[in-house]
Amino acid sequence: MNIEQARFNMIEQQIRPWDVLDAGVLALLAVVKREDFVPAAYKGLAFTDTEVPLAGGQQMLAPRVEARLLQELKIARHEKVLEVGTGSGFMAALLGHRAQKVFSLETQPELVALANDNLKRAGVRNVTVLAQDGSQGLAGEAPFDAILLSGSVSEVPAKLLNQLKVGGRLAAIVGEEPVMRAQLITRVSEKEFRTTHLFDTVAPRLQGFAEPSSFKF
Repeated sequence: MNIEQARFNMIEQQIRPWDVLDAGVLALLAVVKREDFVPAAYKGLAFTDTEVPLAGGQQMLAPRVEARLLQELKIARHEKVLEVGTGSGFMAALLGHRAQKVFSLETQPELVALANDNLKRAGVRNVTVLAQDGSQGLAGEAPFDAILLSGSVSEVPAKLLNQLKVGGRLAAIVGEEPVMRAQLITRVSEKEFRTTHLFDTVAPRLQGFAEPSSFKF
């Protein structure tokens, strides 16, 4: 496989047509080597439009979804970011290139180790990966300029929203199969949040988040 051609095709045929037009995001995807964050058994899937399997039943988001969420968050170099769901560390690496400091939370110890190895090898020094429940956020480091949920949830917990700065943004994929929707939630004031619907998709569940109760009559 010609890796650089495959990377180019991923960017031009999958990502750009999905309304990812931010030149900085596109350039970053050419620089951060996605194949270095994919488990060895799945290297051949690094540039495909699919969710790559990870340990513990987790999955990497499809490249076009990762890119679109990164674009919509509009992260600036001075900002502090929280990611929930580190996985292999690829999204954390992208965030690290855009932000001043990134904290990434992962429940699977095997993935924490994998992500730390991948980030170290990639030379990303401003990302801290922590083994803990992401549904509670990271109050000790709050408030954050941006929060990214790298997976889907039934709903965004208020505890996470309250860890945003005023003006801060949270991106998440919300809902139940077969209909989920990527949302950008902006904290307009201490008590007011504005939700923008971005696109429809389906994504793997994040662990540790509450599911809606089902009632049988």
